[in-house]
Amino acid sequence: MSENARRSRIKLLLVGVLCAAPVVASYIAYYFANPAGHTNYGELMETRPLPAASLQLTDGSAFQMSRLKGKWILLMVDSGICDEYCQRKLFTIRQLRLAQGKDMERIERAWLIGDAVAPPAAVISGYQGTWMIRAAGSELLGQLPVKGTPADHIYVVDPLGNLVLRYPRDADPLKIIKDLTRLLKTSRIG
Repeated sequence: MSENARRSRIKLLLVGVLCAAPVVASYIAYYFANPAGHTNYGELMETRPLPAASLQLTDGSAFQMSRLKGKWILLMVDSGICDEYCQRKLFTIRQLRLAQGKDMERIERAWLIGDAVAPPAAVISGYQGTWMIRAAGSELLGQLPVKGTPADHIYVVDPLGNLVLRYPRDADPLKIIKDLTRLLKTSRIG
């Protein structure tokens, strides 16, 4: 083999290595920096529409989840007693919405009250803008996939009324904000 042929082969090998480097680096970053192979923090749910249950708001007026169609919904379930954990979730979903800035109008907050207890007046006034929905005995509560109890999670419902994400008890709000920002940026609906 001549010296020129050997140099040509070396050059081709270097060009091949240089071209492959970004592909290999992105593969390593995608699969090893994020072992699960996904970029979301929340647990993706099997997409399913929420049932069209007849519900009531805390003021006694009739309510259906379809009323919020067209908006992303941060959904939580808890007792009307609303202990410290419940109040932390209410605070968290309010702050998650506010953190979206100009896109916050695309998000609604909903609290499914899972029992017949009326929430304290201080909680109602402290979280105005949250849909406070009496859901005790409704089929909607039975349709929420859970690990533990429904009160252990914050759910995300898409603008078409489908349950799409679930966050565990005491989830990191900063990571939820990243998920919501990404959803709102890429979504062409809601």
